[in-house]
Amino acid sequence: MANLKMKDIALKGAEEIQKMLNEKREALRLFRFGLSGSKVRNVKEGKAIKKDIARLLTTKGNVK
Repeated sequence: MANLKMKDIALKGAEEIQKMLNEKREALRLFRFGLSGSKVRNVKEGKAIKKDIARLLTTKGNVK
């Protein structure tokens, strides 16, 4: 999973950012369920997903 860059997010519209935010939240939810079921090997993935969500939320406030 590739990390999002602020430059890439800034080029997107508000609807697309909202869609990406929903996808990342779903990915985090699935990660947490996988973690509790011991199916996740890469535990650092959760940290990366949370950072991507924070980037999207930060940019979402600046989109008009």
